[in-house]
Amino acid sequence: MNRRPYLVFVQFLFVLTILAWFTQQSHAQTLDASINEHVLMLPVTENGKKLQFETTLYKPPGQGPFPLLLMNHGKERGKPSAQKRDRFLAMGREFVRRGYAVAVPMRKGFSKSEGIYSDYGCNMHDNGMVQADDIEAALRALTKLSWVDHDRVIVAGQSYGGLATMAFGTRQFPGVRGLLNFAGGLRIDGHYCDWQSALVTAFRSYGSRTSLPSLWFYGENDSYFDPSLAQRLQTAYQSAGGSSQLIAFGRFKSDAHGLVSSRDGIPVWWPATERFLQRIGLPTDINTLIGETERLPASGFAANDNADAVPHLTETGRAAYRHYLSQSLPRAFALSASGAWSWAEDGDDPPSRALAACQKNSKLPCKLYSVDQDVVWRVTENSGALFATAQ
Repeated sequence: MNRRPYLVFVQFLFVLTILAWFTQQSHAQTLDASINEHVLMLPVTENGKKLQFETTLYKPPGQGPFPLLLMNHGKERGKPSAQKRDRFLAMGREFVRRGYAVAVPMRKGFSKSEGIYSDYGCNMHDNGMVQADDIEAALRALTKLSWVDHDRVIVAGQSYGGLATMAFGTRQFPGVRGLLNFAGGLRIDGHYCDWQSALVTAFRSYGSRTSLPSLWFYGENDSYFDPSLAQRLQTAYQSAGGSSQLIAFGRFKSDAHGLVSSRDGIPVWWPATERFLQRIGLPTDINTLIGETERLPASGFAANDNADAVPHLTETGRAAYRHYLSQSLPRAFALSASGAWSWAEDGDDPPSRALAACQKNSKLPCKLYSVDQDVVWRVTENSGALFATAQ
């Protein structure tokens, strides 16, 4: 019996499987070359134990040494190990173009970082302090790199990362000039503890043990921490001796909690940040040209608001597309010929996020259909079949 045709067929399927896997990985791991984005497993030592933290780095051209922004992420619902790598692209671009290196380390147990995530329940003080251990370990490793100026460092954080940043301020780490707190805190759902008062107690303790200046941003429509709680946190921090300036910036889109992750948030937080950086002796002038991220042109395939024109979708998919059209910018919708689809809005790089999410549910390649207010989907005729050319 001649098995060669069968073997060729099996080999063909294997190649298709590898190509599909590579397509998924390339979508999921697309890096922004305009700010020299790369990801490494940063070797750290914490309490005598060696670990590796998954860390996103952005860097201007050249050898440095560059002032460093260390940005700390929040905590999503669910297992920390299932949380995706945080990037803070919009913030990273603003600092890189002003000559900063930027590091976004994932703390213990988050994403691919080693170690075990620790949770102290309603003890907000200790929750912040154990996360500050990770910040200190990462910063100790980063400031040993030749291209990092260890005397010009600013530490920032969003949500749980903001709480951790304020806790880290008590460490008096050499070279750190100031702290940026974007909606810092930790919320506990349920009624088993008064987490708001626990946060106030934690911030009061942190304020009594740091001399670093800090700049805080809390919005009116923050779904986690309302303006009255933000004011309580600052009052407690300052009454204990801490130095802080609170920017209560009002409403931002559907949820002010996502301010720093949105490109549209830059006009809100950058002016005050610029003044803060100048006050603590850090640079603010633009000295690095960054190419704009390549944007697909409108294809003219259909009107962006015409859900009936979107190919391959079921009625459920069309309903999802109509919902997508109600989302704020930036946004992107991806689909494949298999009927899979996904959309993403705001935050870091919606096109890449939409593609990656779509690809998880499709054996066929996912392509972008819509970006912001434009349809970017194109088709070309090839051997009687239609193929989308949007990437």
